[in-house]
Order: sequence, then structure tokens, then C-alpha cells
Amino acid sequence: MDTKRLARGAAITALYIVITYFLAPVSFGPIQFRAAEALTVLPIIFPEAVPALFLGVLLANIVGGLGLVDIVCGSLVTLIAAYVTYRNRNNIFAYLSPILFNAFLISIYLHLLFDLPYWLNVIQIGLSEAAVVLILGVPLIKYLKKHF
Repeated sequence: MDTKRLARGAAITALYIVITYFLAPVSFGPIQFRAAEALTVLPIIFPEAVPALFLGVLLANIVGGLGLVDIVCGSLVTLIAAYVTYRNRNNIFAYLSPILFNAFLISIYLHLLFDLPYWLNVIQIGLSEAAVVLILGVPLIKYLKKHF
């Protein structure tokens, strides 16, 4: 990995942490709106975003207060979604993978931690993730494709 990619990966990790921490009241828990998830589409352009997002979520979730399950599982879900986004960077599934993986997998442990209906969590996380990815992530990718 060259210096430029390493620096870009570090910047992505730092941005994810800062955005999540700055918006902490709405970034954690069963009802969340994690604006930093807009960055989950970056593997479409930057392969180094895959490990960077994993590390960003891992470090952000340490601060989040939901414990080890959120640190480990949340980070792994992000790693899987980021890899799938990268592998499908030329089709619509690149945008859908963070939405679907987060909605269906994060909801499993949020359901268990907060004793809320699983499908309610799926809908809430899915809508939140879709809003962030589609409203913030898609324009971000369009901008970056034009300028990089």
C-alpha cells in the first residue's frame, strides 16, 4: 500500500470516528441515525476504505457504550458490507450492501440487548441507513468520482 492510500485510509477512519463521536446521542442504540455511515460507500472508489471503515467502526463503538458485542459484531458487519461494496462497486448492490447488512445483522444484537422486536429494529436501522447512504453517500460518491 502506498503512502497516499495509507493516508486516505487513516483519514477515512478518523472521519468515521469524529462524525460518530460528534453525533453520539443519535449514533448508538436501537434508534439511531449514524451520519458517518455515509462513508460506507467509499469502497466503490477507494479499496483502502474497506479496512479503514472496519477500524473506524471498531474504535467508534468502543466509545459507544453498548459493549463488546457492538465493538466486535458491529465492526465485523461493517467489514463484510464494505468488502461486498468494493466487490460490487460497478452495480447497485454497492449502495445496497451497507443498508441490508446493517438492517438485518445489527438488528440481531440490538434486538437482544434492548428486548425490542427484531423486525422493528430491521425497519428502523434499514430506514436510517438508507437515508444516510442515499442522501449523503450517493452525492459523496458522485462528487469524488468527478474530482478523483
